[in-house]
Amino acid sequence: MRFLSRIHHSFSMPIESSPLRSPRNRTLSLSQGERERLGKKVLRPTGLLAVSELEGRVLQGDALELLEFLPDSFVDLLILDPPYNLPMVFGDRHFGRGSDQAYLAYLETWFPRMMRLLKPRASVYLCGDWRTSLGDVTIMARHLHLRNRITWQREKGRGASANWKSGCEDIWFGTRDREYVFHLQEVQMRRRVLAPYRGKDGVARDWQREEGGRAYRMTCPSNFWDDLTVPFWAMAENTPHPTQKPEKLLAKLILASSNPGDFVFDPFLGSGTTAVVAKKLHRRFAGIELCQEYCCWALKRLEMAGENPRIQGYEDGVFWERNSAPTPRHGHTP
Repeated sequence: MRFLSRIHHSFSMPIESSPLRSPRNRTLSLSQGERERLGKKVLRPTGLLAVSELEGRVLQGDALELLEFLPDSFVDLLILDPPYNLPMVFGDRHFGRGSDQAYLAYLETWFPRMMRLLKPRASVYLCGDWRTSLGDVTIMARHLHLRNRITWQREKGRGASANWKSGCEDIWFGTRDREYVFHLQEVQMRRRVLAPYRGKDGVARDWQREEGGRAYRMTCPSNFWDDLTVPFWAMAENTPHPTQKPEKLLAKLILASSNPGDFVFDPFLGSGTTAVVAKKLHRRFAGIELCQEYCCWALKRLEMAGENPRIQGYEDGVFWERNSAPTPRHGHTP
């Protein structure tokens, strides 16, 4: 079965947001002038590209078709966030639900072809949910060294009358080689200690205290993430994209599995989160997106990242728990 089908003929159809917005609604919007200006910056390749031509660019087109224009062995970190096995509309394309076997067949049409893009020691992260898990783990194990499954908690989600609410998603982690980049210290989390313990000598055991008085410890990053906030209207990173990932989530992947100056590539770029976070963290990047409107969103967000490199939930080189923040001594309000 074909999962993707075109429901409109134009890739440039603007996706309008409601004209009635709260003054505190920070969701990204574009004027017609911005669409025209940013649309001229979108790269629409017609031939083989050099790495220098890719760097910092947003490409418009079908990732499967544009693969032939990409050079070999230029990617240090590959982030894959394809449509899940769910009914969903992305711009002018509809993604339908099929069987587990059909979804795996869909992955097979493009995943193996991505492998030639990888440098030695490169890492790959493949996003999905419980419905895609069988296909995701199968395709990863066939073509990579499978390392782990990250499960991240979504505080959003629709309830179900006869089933458990789906409140999490998965990210499968694999590497091209047995040796790979992983920076443990870059992705530790600062967690509050509710019952700090001191030994008989009065020395704190496995915790420290901030000047503000809170006890905390730096914890080893696990494969369960409960500190993320899905972008919503009050957040500056929010866009109208239906499945946007948090910048904080991408920051963890990029900091753990790449070095400054490495090349991060996302062939399902969506609203541009991977590119935006890569820029904020001083990595080179490129991405492919089918919908022109989404390409323009990504480009505007990249301009905004040049003015404000902050990543919500990540301050002073530290990942903070959800709904927590640095104390004022760091120059931030709690």
